[in-house]
Amino acid sequence: MVETAAYIDMIGGVSGDMLLGAMVGVGLDLKELQVELDRLPDRGYRLVETRVIRGGLEAVLVVVELDEDGGRKRTWDDFYSSIDNSTLEESDRRSIRQIFDVLAEAEAAAHGGEAGSTHLHELGTVDTLVDISAAVIGLRLLGIDRLHASAFPVGSGSSSSSHGAMGATSMATAAIYRSSGAPVRAGGNQPVGEAVTPTGAAIVSTLAEFGPIEFSADRIGYGAGQRDPEGQANVVGLWVGEARSQWGRGGPGRRRPELMLLETNIDDSTGEVLGYVHELLMELGVLDAWFTPIQMKKNRPAVMLSVLVGRELVDSAAELILKETSTLGIRRRPVRRYEAEREVVEVDTPLGTVPVK
Repeated sequence: MVETAAYIDMIGGVSGDMLLGAMVGVGLDLKELQVELDRLPDRGYRLVETRVIRGGLEAVLVVVELDEDGGRKRTWDDFYSSIDNSTLEESDRRSIRQIFDVLAEAEAAAHGGEAGSTHLHELGTVDTLVDISAAVIGLRLLGIDRLHASAFPVGSGSSSSSHGAMGATSMATAAIYRSSGAPVRAGGNQPVGEAVTPTGAAIVSTLAEFGPIEFSADRIGYGAGQRDPEGQANVVGLWVGEARSQWGRGGPGRRRPELMLLETNIDDSTGEVLGYVHELLMELGVLDAWFTPIQMKKNRPAVMLSVLVGRELVDSAAELILKETSTLGIRRRPVRRYEAEREVVEVDTPLGTVPVK
């Protein structure tokens, strides 16, 4: 089976507009993209494409230019309303909402408060919606089946924001690294200043897998950042080509996006309570939950509760465990799993039609 694979090479970092430029560099038609973006109710912007040189590399700089309406400050509710009231394909709406969820949770973790209740500063104009929507739609228009990414580079020095001078990695971006378990690249020759924006981190950590991939690249594009620092290439690379089903898997079957494994040891709950918690977890939508017999201090028999869950439900699952059990803490780590290729077919039998996997 041949798939179209893409690899995001974060040479100088990544932002929403840098990723859009890289997609244009491998053949994305901005006019075709604009037709799709017009299915959102928001106006007040235009996409401007320029060919530039960054650190000796020819790259595409795409700027989202705003007029007075586009520059109007928006709230989280405004963004979600635009997504819900759009005529975008359902799969696009779902992915765009998921990225906004990651952003909202990161801003809440960075500044306190509930997700979606924090005040938007740099993210509060329509270009945030355009950047995120363009990334999701652009990858679909390019026919990308699998998306992988390098580790996020940790910029050095400081950056400026509405809060004043801050570290090169913003608090919201760091919160996304923590919640997603995405790998970061620190030390050595790192970009100066803010290398990864919260929007860029949210897009890549939501849509891409991290880790090795082998494929035959036939197109390479570079998206430029607006800064042109001396001595470094402020670009993100996008490599696109064909990958056969066995390439880059590292093992049998199909590797799925990163999941989270929650674990906690419990030695003072009854079987009835634990069974009830298991039912609640499965109703929540976790992928699996199980108990393992263990021994704890003073040789007391106990159980270890393990929960396999997607990143979008990890906080809800942890909250449920803390609320419904006697545990005082939960371990958490990112994991990957392989799934066998399979299909469900219907088979006619003397007793009727039955589905067979």
